[in-house]
Amino acid sequence: MSAIRHQLVWPMASAWHWVSIGTADMEGALDFWVSRLGFECVARAEGDDPGLREHWGVTDRQIALQAMLRSVGAENGGMHLVEWDVAAESVRAEAQVFDLCPKNLDIYVDDLPVRMAQLTDQGVVFRNAHYSEAVSPDGVHFREIHLAGHDDINIVFLQVIGSDTKIPAIGFYGIGPLVCIVRDPASEKRFIDTILGLSLSHNNILEGPDIEEMIGLPTGCALEVSIWAEPGQALGEVELVTYQGTDGADRYPRARPGARGITHLNWWLDDIEAFAAHLTEQGVSYALSKVEGRLFQSSSSLIFQSPAGLRLEVHEQR
Repeated sequence: MSAIRHQLVWPMASAWHWVSIGTADMEGALDFWVSRLGFECVARAEGDDPGLREHWGVTDRQIALQAMLRSVGAENGGMHLVEWDVAAESVRAEAQVFDLCPKNLDIYVDDLPVRMAQLTDQGVVFRNAHYSEAVSPDGVHFREIHLAGHDDINIVFLQVIGSDTKIPAIGFYGIGPLVCIVRDPASEKRFIDTILGLSLSHNNILEGPDIEEMIGLPTGCALEVSIWAEPGQALGEVELVTYQGTDGADRYPRARPGARGITHLNWWLDDIEAFAAHLTEQGVSYALSKVEGRLFQSSSSLIFQSPAGLRLEVHEQR
């Protein structure tokens, strides 16, 4: 299988290119993302990938299958699915709604009632019988419904009323935000601003009985929500969520290659050396590596993490 090529981006103020996800059932995951939601599989490989495992430092198991997916024609917001030959621990197994971890994959839809009916006819079961509808404090009118996805991933279908985002004819477009639950939003916001260079597009406190019912929150709990994006880019966003008044378990240490569920985010860069200098200047530790993988290769890669513990990788193409 030939390597995947993407448009190179610098500076680091770009939407992420793909999220890495471990799965116990590749065929089931492909059925959901490709057959039902219309994502395209741009590369696939069967069998082990020692070069990728070496980069990840995984020595106790082998890769069985892997695939790269994305919305048709999109450069950002893709996913890298990896199935291992040995059953892996799930990042979110038996998690509470407010546990700290990379939690949701948000998918934009053109008409939520229509798409819910379509997926229900295909046997998809949502967490609730009806979608929720609300207007955020900054005036965003939205509808959403949650789905218990494969490998304990929470999947959210989101319709933003009046949005100018162009949804493909199939009606689904993603991945928009990766939703991360964090305890200290101030530290995470500073990191995303100064290290990743993304722009703050929304910042809200959501509270009240309607929000509690929509999200499944304890009474009196509020959400602090901020969305960080590359201006003009709907996909590959980062959404930070803090459940005020709760104390969730920290599952970020589980979110590493070899696990099932969402493990980390990836970017292509065209100047790793400059970005490494930026990390050093900002006091951010990193590991230097390279990828000799079957689906993608890099001449150099950096591995680092956010204050909350979200693993991040940047890659320079050969």
